[in-house]
Amino acid sequence: MKIFPAIDIKDKKCVRLVKGDFDNKTEYEISPVDQAGKYKDHGFKNLHIVDLDGALTGQTVNLNIIQEIVNKFDLKIEVGGGVRNIDSIQKYTDAGVEKVILGSAAIKDKIFLKDACKKFPNKIALGLDAKDGYLSVSGWKENSNQLTLDYLREVNDFGASRLIYTDINRDGMKQSPNFDETSKVADKSNCPVIISGGVSSIEDIKKAKELNNNNIEGIIVGKAIYDGDIKLEELVKELDAQE
Repeated sequence: MKIFPAIDIKDKKCVRLVKGDFDNKTEYEISPVDQAGKYKDHGFKNLHIVDLDGALTGQTVNLNIIQEIVNKFDLKIEVGGGVRNIDSIQKYTDAGVEKVILGSAAIKDKIFLKDACKKFPNKIALGLDAKDGYLSVSGWKENSNQLTLDYLREVNDFGASRLIYTDINRDGMKQSPNFDETSKVADKSNCPVIISGGVSSIEDIKKAKELNNNNIEGIIVGKAIYDGDIKLEELVKELDAQE
């Protein structure tokens, strides 16, 4: 199973939000580039980055920082946060990012998702953020009134190459991911699924593996690393040899 350590960037700093709330954030001393280097040095090969400034503005605000990370370290990077047009996807793919995550824009405009998947084959990841079974959009401030599985049914054949499923109620809470709901999504999804939100301990990683769901590709770990609940030395032991 792939492990994606996370970097959320706001005001050029590493931060973590609780349940996506910008008013409830923790800033960390280490710079995003140094944090990426730390992950690389420990042997991780995948990285999950969210441009929180981008999520608020719809612009590729931290493109230069992300570009520096791509240039310095041999990492497979997925990036999300406010990607709302083809131009932004192009900028990220030109920068060398492996996958670009489409969230709110893809939920509000399914044609945009379809076009993006067609124009950038194997480059588009779909980010579905849900609360009580319903998709949320716009930095989790709005409920879309769409059930996750209903939406997935509509877009399943569009050609996204990865699906990142986040349970908002768990995100930043370190109360373990919603394995049941993620498994339901993975069972219905045509593309591999990444577990996101709530990882609190190495036990959560082990539990994710024990699901034995062939369509669950990996798991994202964020706040638990920054707060020291999960040591990178321990986490890297959970990597499969081929990762």
